Amino acid sequence: MSEALIVIDMQNDFCPGGALGVDGGDTLVRGINARMADFGAVILTQDWHPKGHASFASSHPGANPMEVVEMPYGPQVLWPDHCVQGSRGAQFHTDLNTDRADMILRKGYNPALDSYSAFFENDRRTPTGLHGYLQTRGIDRITLVGLALDFCVNFSAVDAAGLGYDVRVEQALCRGIDTHGSMSAALAGMRAAGATLI
Repeated sequence: MSEALIVIDMQNDFCPGGALGVDGGDTLVRGINARMADFGAVILTQDWHPKGHASFASSHPGANPMEVVEMPYGPQVLWPDHCVQGSRGAQFHTDLNTDRADMILRKGYNPALDSYSAFFENDRRTPTGLHGYLQTRGIDRITLVGLALDFCVNFSAVDAAGLGYDVRVEQALCRGIDTHGSMSAALAGMRAAGATLI
């Protein structure tokens, strides 16, 4: 068992009608469920923010969603409040086959630090624990699907490649936000890091 499917943030708030809905995000669920059967391991990530998280525009008086501000760890897009711990928006899409998951990784729970990547928080130093989990299971190849392609999928792919994994990103099972040119930058960055886009 050397290959895992990592399903990124298939949550209500990232699907149409959610606080940070990605166009077509909900249409991915059936295909993702089908792909789970092709992998020996399936890992789900879940954005899991406390109320008042530093990445929320509402936590910065006078700021608007989608503005970029400088945080102690670097540039940060300010988001609408989303995936608040325990909320309906933070729950996985109802049709996602969560029973197939070997592991559910929650990220973004540090109130002062965002976490796009499944491997590191946005300071690029604090690990989530996923790398250790994959190592102990002997997994060295991963396929990424989910939301959003230009943020959490992108950061996860780049970090995984940097850690030495053979990384594939199935673009047909991803959707992006595309703010401030983020989509083209993400695709170029993933390729440059050594990820295979399929």
